[in-house]
Amino acid sequence: MARRDRRRKDVAHAAGGTPATSELHEAAVPFTEHEYAHDPRATSYGLEAAQALGLDPAVVFKTLLLSVEGMTAAAPGGAGQSPGQLLGQSPGQGSGHGSGAGLGVVVLPVDTSVDLKAAATAFGGKRPALADPAAAQRSTGYVVGGISPFGQKRRLPTVLDESAQQHPAIYVSGGRRGYDLGVAPDDLVRVLGARVAAIAR
Repeated sequence: MARRDRRRKDVAHAAGGTPATSELHEAAVPFTEHEYAHDPRATSYGLEAAQALGLDPAVVFKTLLLSVEGMTAAAPGGAGQSPGQLLGQSPGQGSGHGSGAGLGVVVLPVDTSVDLKAAATAFGGKRPALADPAAAQRSTGYVVGGISPFGQKRRLPTVLDESAQQHPAIYVSGGRRGYDLGVAPDDLVRVLGARVAAIAR
């Protein structure tokens, strides 16, 4: 399985796509592509995308990774993985029901901040914190500022902010800086097995 995923991602890169677009193609999910010139001086990747693309920040969503202790939400599609691996934990960190911290993904509008307490409740854990950027990059295979909820190296438990359901399409990173994808919220939930909850403030 890992070899097949690696081959799929190599093909995506060779064709000019990303692991995110590859996953959406495989799931037969329609999406739109939106590129813009990323300014390395930008202080907010998400707000930069909204401004560059002429979109309301309410429909442009950022993808963040959280570290949550005692997480009980299981990641979908995890056949053959241990409970700890399903929760984004390294071997030896313990299971989602133990004291070890696991990684989870939250997807929320770029002009909001994550409500850590609400996110912890959605994941069934406690003591949430933003994940270390280096850990986020290792887990997803993407660089900060280009982390997509799709096509990550490891499927992690994912929570989508409920405001997404107010829009026919939302825009998320396509897997690199300066590249966004427009998708229907329901398709994001289906492909990622995401939960929907009020996690933005």
